[in-house]
This record gives sequence, structure tokens and C-alpha cells, in this order.
Amino acid sequence: MLESLLVGGAVAIISGLVGFLISKKITAGQFDLYLEQAKAKAKAIENEAHLILERASLRSREIEKEAQKHYDETYDQVKKDLSTREEKIVRSEREFELLRQNEEEKIALERSNVENRRINVERNERALEKLKEDYRQKSEQIKVIVEQRAGLSAQEAKTILLEQVREDARLELAHQMRELEDQSKEQLKRKANYILAQATSRFAGEYAAERLISVIHLDDDELKGRIIGKEGRNIKALEMVSGVDIIIDETPNAIIVSSFNLYRRAIATKTIELLVQDGRIQPARIEEVYQKVCDEFDEAMTREGEEIVLDLGIGGIHPELMKLIGRLKYRSSYGQNALAHTLEVAHLAGIMAAEMGGDVKLARRAGLLHDIGKTLTQENGGNHVDIGAELCRRYNEDPVVINAIYAHHGHEEIKSIECAAVCAADTLSAARPGARREVLESFLRRVSEIEEIATQKAGVKQAYAINAGREVRVIVSAQSVNDDETVLIAREIADEISQKVQFPGEIKVSVIRESRAVEYAR
Repeated sequence: MLESLLVGGAVAIISGLVGFLISKKITAGQFDLYLEQAKAKAKAIENEAHLILERASLRSREIEKEAQKHYDETYDQVKKDLSTREEKIVRSEREFELLRQNEEEKIALERSNVENRRINVERNERALEKLKEDYRQKSEQIKVIVEQRAGLSAQEAKTILLEQVREDARLELAHQMRELEDQSKEQLKRKANYILAQATSRFAGEYAAERLISVIHLDDDELKGRIIGKEGRNIKALEMVSGVDIIIDETPNAIIVSSFNLYRRAIATKTIELLVQDGRIQPARIEEVYQKVCDEFDEAMTREGEEIVLDLGIGGIHPELMKLIGRLKYRSSYGQNALAHTLEVAHLAGIMAAEMGGDVKLARRAGLLHDIGKTLTQENGGNHVDIGAELCRRYNEDPVVINAIYAHHGHEEIKSIECAAVCAADTLSAARPGARREVLESFLRRVSEIEEIATQKAGVKQAYAINAGREVRVIVSAQSVNDDETVLIAREIADEISQKVQFPGEIKVSVIRESRAVEYAR
């Protein structure tokens, strides 16, 4: 049993040794194979590294060549720029040198001129001294001769001469004082006119803000966005159909409607108020509401015209004229409402016609229609006198009415008591203090025209338009104009103003001739 175990163990050991030897042989073979493969890969890597190195070398040489080329080009360019600058510097140096030489020549010439002048001055001074000495000697000789011939001493002659000089100086001083006084008055006049112009121009802004805009109050600022609309479509539609300017700014709960045309502004204001109340603000709705408001205004103007005609007791007026009478409410002249002015003229003309024995109703009718053409001048342009006369002819008005339309602006002669009453009433209504506000430009132009007409007359020294242009005071020269001629000058100036200047009411012409000496005791 033991032997069999020993034999088995020996066999196992021998088998293990044999297996180990075989395994070692196999492993050695595989190792040699791996070694060969590794050497091959290493060789390949080495070859590839050589290739990469060669490529890198080629690329570095190309880069070096490009850098050298760029360097050469830059060097050439810099060299060229440097050469150009050197040429400019050389040229500037030559120009500077030439300029310096010219200046030195000029300085030398000036020095020579100054030296010559100095020599001349010294020579003149010596000559002047000699002349002074000669003059002194001659004066002594003349003094002796005068004393011998006149029988006066030097002191007595000196006294007489001083008195004469004092009298001449007094006259000269009076003349200069008068000139200074005139200059002071002119300066004061210019200063006063400047102050008036400044005040009037500042007041013009308040007048424009008061008379040419309407303010619409809103309950909520969000309504401004709805009035403007998407991309401004609503506000563009409003301005297009109404013909006014709509201003939407930072003013809280308010928008502004601006236009010189009172009628358009009133319609636009009413349209916006209705749109805000309705809440539906869009282009189609805007046109619909605007047309509705226009129709309402037409009806209201017609009703108002009918009521005015009924109150005045002058029936038989054409419906279209009644509508235009109502529309006068939306027209103004120099800040005075045209309808209020028309009613004033109608009532005053009726009163005056009654006092003079004329037809009261016809005078009121002419007064009511005398400015009817103003309702169409803003839309159609033209002269309101011609437009009004054409309207009255179209609707078969009385010839007295047409004559009043022409005569109240001097286009025709007055042909009846009623026409005279209308002209007088028109002047009273327009010229009463506070009735009208005038535009600064037209006011200044009228005043300038009045003063220019007066100053062009012979003998006129000064002319002043006062009392807002309703009076002109003309000062004439007392030496060149006598008392009789002042009446003639006043008449000529008044006639020329009537022909050349447009003005409300009348202008008083005062011609002043006097000789005045004023002095103050202090």
C-alpha cells in the first residue's frame, strides 16, 4: 500500500515537472513573439517620429521664410516712410529758412523806415520850434500894431475876445444840449418800444394758449393709450377727419386739441368726448361719431340762427344764411367773437336807424349780415366782403344789405341811412376798449406804417403813434412850417392813412408846431 502511494506520488511529481517544462517552453516562445511585435511597433513609431520631425522642420523653414519676407516688406515700407518724412522735414526746413529770411528782410526794412521816421520827426520838431519862435515874434509885433491902431491895451482886447468866445461857446453848448436831448428821447423811445414789444410777445403766448386750444379732461390716464391706438392709428384717424392737432403729453388726465379754426376744434372736442364716453375707439367708429357730431352741429347752428333772427324780428332770411349766422359763433376776429360782434352791430344799427328815421328792421338785417362772409374765409380763403356780398346776392337779399357789406370796409360809398348806421355800429363795436385783441405783428406793422406816412411829409421832425395806434402826434419844425400849413399837413396825413392803412375805428391826427425852451433851476 505504501509502495503504491510512493509510486503514485513519484508519477505525480514527474508529471508536474514535465508539465512545468512544457509550459515554460511555450511561454518562452510567446515572449519572443511579443518581443518581435514590440520591436516592430517601436520601429514604426520611430519612422513616424522621423516623418513628423521632417515635416516640422519643413514648416519651420516656411514660417521663417514668411517671417523674413514680412520683415523685409515692413523694413522697406518703414524705410520708405522714413525717407518721405525726411523729405518733408527737409522741405519744411527750407520753407522755414525762406520765411525766416523774408521776415528778417521785413524787419530790416521796418527798422530802416522807423529810423527814417525818427530822423523826420526830429527834423520836424526842430522846424516846429523855429515856427513857434517865429509865431511868438509875429504875435508880439501884431500886438504892438493892434494896440497902436485900436487904441486898446492888451488886457482890454483880451477881455473883448473872451466875451465873444464865451457867447459863441454858449450857443454851441445850447446846440449840443439840444442834440443830446433829442438823442436821449430817441433812446428812451427805443427802450420803451422794446419793453412794449417784450410785454406784448410774452402776452401772445398766453393769448394763444387761451384762444387756440381746447382741453379735454379724462377720468383715467389709461384712456390716452386707447385714444392713440395701436401704432397711433386712432389719433391719426382723429386728426385726419377733424383737421386739428391732438396733443397728448404728460399732463395728467387731460389731452389738448389745437387749431385756429374754432368750428373744427369744437367738433373735434365733442367727437373725442363722445368716443371717451362710449369706450369704443377705432377708426371706423371715429368717422361715424365725427359725422354724427357734424350733423348735430349743423342742426344746432341752424336752430341758433333761427332764434337770433326771431329775437331781432327780421324774418324772411334764407335757411342757408341762418345756418351761416349760427356758424359765426365759431369765428373770431382780433380775439372778438364774430357772432357777438354781429349781434352788437345789429342792435346798435337798429337803435341809430330809429333815431335817424330809418328802417329799423332793415338796419338790423344789414348789421346781422355785414360780416357773414367770415364764416367761409377760413375754409375757402378770399375777402370776406366779396364772399358775403356774393352770398347775399345768391339768396336775394336787399341792396341795402349788400351796400352795408361793401361800405363798412370802404369798398363802396354809403347810400342809405341804414347802411350808415351799420358802418357806425361796426366801428363802435370793434373800436370800444377791450373788444378786440390784435396780433402783435399786425399791430406793429400798422403803427410803423402810420408813423412812416407822417414822417415823409415835408417839415415833419418826428411822429409818434400812441393810444394803441388810434392817435398819431406829428411834431413839425417851427422854422419851416407856419400855423396855416399845419392844418394842410394834418389833412394830407389823415387822407393818406385812410387810403393805405387798414385799421378799426378812426385815427386822430394831431400836428404840433411850437418853439419851446426848457430849463430847470437847481
